[in-house]
Amino acid sequence: MKIILPDAKTVTQGDLSLEPLKEFGEVVVRQLTPYDEIAEAVRDADMIICNKTPLNAETLRLADHLKYIGLFATGYNNIDIPYCKAHGVTVCNAGSYSTDAVCQHTFALILECMSRVGSYNAFVHEGGWKNSATFSPFVFPLGELAGKTLGIIGYGSIGKAVERVALAFNMKTLKVRRHGEIDPTFVDLDTLLKESDIITVHCPLNESSLHLIDEKAIAKMKDGAIFINTARGGVMDENAVAQALKEGKLRYAGIDVLETEPMAQDNPLCGIENCILTPHIAWAPMETRERLMTIVCDNIRGFLNGKPRNVVSN
Repeated sequence: MKIILPDAKTVTQGDLSLEPLKEFGEVVVRQLTPYDEIAEAVRDADMIICNKTPLNAETLRLADHLKYIGLFATGYNNIDIPYCKAHGVTVCNAGSYSTDAVCQHTFALILECMSRVGSYNAFVHEGGWKNSATFSPFVFPLGELAGKTLGIIGYGSIGKAVERVALAFNMKTLKVRRHGEIDPTFVDLDTLLKESDIITVHCPLNESSLHLIDEKAIAKMKDGAIFINTARGGVMDENAVAQALKEGKLRYAGIDVLETEPMAQDNPLCGIENCILTPHIAWAPMETRERLMTIVCDNIRGFLNGKPRNVVSN
């Protein structure tokens, strides 16, 4: 069994061992594969284990022996599912491996917006406290989470984890209604946008969620709302978010994901003072990636035993 990893560097940079994959066959590790080299790089693969490498009709056209694609990810929008179905390639993702980590990072962003720890840390190290007239200089505005309404768009495992933490902070929560929910905290999207103090997205990227948070959606939000995105960059219109931040319609944004990654040189969010940016690392704690490797190996083992797990295409 020849197993090819076309983008290993996106999962480990030497800290996470790839040794567990050798249980299943010969492992060929490529750190990062340029798009125009993917087809040749995977042509002999029986299995491809990847994170964000685009696998489609063009890049898989030479892979005549391919039987399985395993993802170091929950999202699979980089995989051409119709092509895989037509060619009998099983695709399995790693669902729910990052729930706790993404929830944690979501609140790290929310808390930075409300408590400004990073800003105050810089202020102190730059001598601001030494030169302060008072023992407690209020140089950056602060806010309490208690009593605030958190609007959660996407109510899967991560959305539910985020709600549990929000309730521990004595926040109120709203979620987008689905499947006939009658709980009063489930509302339509417009109501959520209008009534939430903080809005966080945890939905997958698909045709219905592409640019869900656009100029029209932002216009429906409260003045001074906070927007958090740890889902996928494409869920938001970056230009609309940037403009809302500059105009003060949004008080802050905490963003971990962008439509183009790594960040494009001309990204409109870069350099905006009230926009906190992290480089798609919500999923990346060491414990989380160790759990991810375990799930990926369990998925392969299940496939080889005729009982595939976490199947998104078969």
